[in-house]
Amino acid sequence: MTTTATSTDLVDLQRRTVRLLVATQVAGGLGIGSAVSVSGLLALDLSGSQVWAGGGGTAVTLGAALVAVPLARLAGRRGRRFSLTLGWSVAAVGALLVVLAAVTSAFWLLLVGLLAFGSGNAANLQSRYTAIDLAPVTTRARDLSVVVWSTTVGSVVGPNLTGPGGALARGLGLPELAGPILFSLAGFVVAGVLVWVRMRPDPLLTAVASRAASLPVRPAGPALPASSALSTVARSPRAVLALATIIGSQAVMVSVMTMTPVQMKGHGATLTLVGLTISLHIAGMYGLSPVFGWLADRWGRVPVLLLGQGTLLLAALVAGTAGQSPWRLGLGLVLLGLGWSAGLISGSTLLAESVPDEARPGVQGTSDLLMNLVGAFGAAASGVVMAVLGFGGVNAVAAVIVLPVLLLAVRARRG
Repeated sequence: MTTTATSTDLVDLQRRTVRLLVATQVAGGLGIGSAVSVSGLLALDLSGSQVWAGGGGTAVTLGAALVAVPLARLAGRRGRRFSLTLGWSVAAVGALLVVLAAVTSAFWLLLVGLLAFGSGNAANLQSRYTAIDLAPVTTRARDLSVVVWSTTVGSVVGPNLTGPGGALARGLGLPELAGPILFSLAGFVVAGVLVWVRMRPDPLLTAVASRAASLPVRPAGPALPASSALSTVARSPRAVLALATIIGSQAVMVSVMTMTPVQMKGHGATLTLVGLTISLHIAGMYGLSPVFGWLADRWGRVPVLLLGQGTLLLAALVAGTAGQSPWRLGLGLVLLGLGWSAGLISGSTLLAESVPDEARPGVQGTSDLLMNLVGAFGAAASGVVMAVLGFGGVNAVAAVIVLPVLLLAVRARRG
């Protein structure tokens, strides 16, 4: 087979891979979104204490962190097909355990199930890197952003399945709160089956194999341990900038978003208005992802990265000074989502391009590990900051988090 023909085959494989990932992200995102509104309620119901009500979301986040690096290392050894299928499968087992916990009223089993459930979040995140295993540099950010964008469907539709899920559970003789988790189970199973059946040939293994043919593809090799991955990142100013952007954007977004419902409830906002505000925020997170991907390919990764950080600063200013205005707060939350999206798209693409081929899966897994850990810490710490400094203080601290990223951007550009 000639180089031209092989290159054409790779382009076709990349297109098919992106389409497949979009389908799996819709199914898997629906599974994740279905549990958003009930995990905390289940934790409250089974534990009988408001202290543990936040344990559900924390368990899911920690579960995603725990499997991020193992899934990345498996991808380096066996390919994305094995890694993503395992991620969605573990999440499906977690959903089953959550349903069983609801039936048996076992709080400990709920936490175990939600830890496994978090594997779906990890698979969701690592799918964005799968989109660029074979992507040429001119479309790398766009392909990644399309996969991120496809999560919008599940994120928006999933939480609205609480009512139908409750009706389904009653019809099956199950606790009402277990109903939405059944949709989660179905979404994870569909995502896993799609990857296992349709991801042939494997995009990562194909990229590795193409190295010998001297094709214009950046292949990756076996994943490195987290410590080695961080050492690799430290040797590249652009990789340090990319990782700091991903982690910092997540910290800013989670801390402000977590405290927004508390702020609105304190000013007498209705649950409907709170839900609308969070929905607008989620739309900002995912809705314009392809635009940021296109801009990152056209303008460059660092300019879009800086655009995202500037938007996060503006979001903190608008939300932090919103006072009792729900519309000003809503605008701040939309800006918060947009800034996070620009940072994630540009940072993820830049990270993949700034490390050696053999280190890429390990670095990507470590990035997702840190992203989830920071998210869990940010959610917890924001409550403490809120109690001491108020909602304005939460936004002020979030703005400070952006500053190191801006300094690293200056350093990277000079380098």
